[in-house]
Amino acid sequence: MNSHSSGRRPRRSRGGPRRRGNRFRHEHTAAKAPKKTFWQRLAAFFGDGTETRKQTFASRNGAPQPQPRPARKPESVEVTSPRLYVGNLSFDATESDLFELFNGVGHVQNAEVVSYRHNQRSKGFAFVQMQTVEEAKRAVEELHDKEFLGRKLVVSGAKSTEHQPRS
Repeated sequence: MNSHSSGRRPRRSRGGPRRRGNRFRHEHTAAKAPKKTFWQRLAAFFGDGTETRKQTFASRNGAPQPQPRPARKPESVEVTSPRLYVGNLSFDATESDLFELFNGVGHVQNAEVVSYRHNQRSKGFAFVQMQTVEEAKRAVEELHDKEFLGRKLVVSGAKSTEHQPRS
């Protein structure tokens, strides 16, 4: 080997283009649409997920598209016991918040926010036990559709669990 040559090839930069002679290649690709990723091409192949199989089948056969379901109105249950259902509850509401709110109407025995077992996050509804049925009826009259922590409460009598089979 000569003293002026190390015997290695000259190094190329890792990130740059390896071809020579096509200096303006990147300018031509800038005008095109950006290259799709693998997942974008896969989603385009199988459909982008906006249509369900039933909708696709119905649209191919000329069947009318199903209409979206209207929002359900909460079922108002007559107050026959001191136990009340409180729905559309803010996820930040605590049992002590409910206790204070319902104590303004009558004497509260118990307030229980229903939450998920695995993360203890509120499910958005609760049960409140008042002292008497009369206080429970007054609480429904005064607090139903009242704004509480940014949401309108749904207050009604709780359904009894005596007649429902356990599943």
